Amino acid sequence: MKKIRVLGPGCAKCEELMKLTQVAVEELGLECDLEKVTDIMEITTYGVMMTPALVVDGQVKVSGKVPSLDDLKKMLS
Repeated sequence: MKKIRVLGPGCAKCEELMKLTQVAVEELGLECDLEKVTDIMEITTYGVMMTPALVVDGQVKVSGKVPSLDDLKKMLS
């Protein structure tokens, strides 16, 4: 099971990335552990300097922008 984290303090782009990630997970039929991380101290443990960010199985896939739904699906597959 994939472990997916959306990192961000709660800004509009962070919320958009979370919603798009949920759509991608549903469309791909993934069984995963999806969580939104808003704690700045926890976010910094990933080495992320710009949010929003997407972390899949401990690896930062994107930071500082919201990718398209198609790009998200590729990152999660």
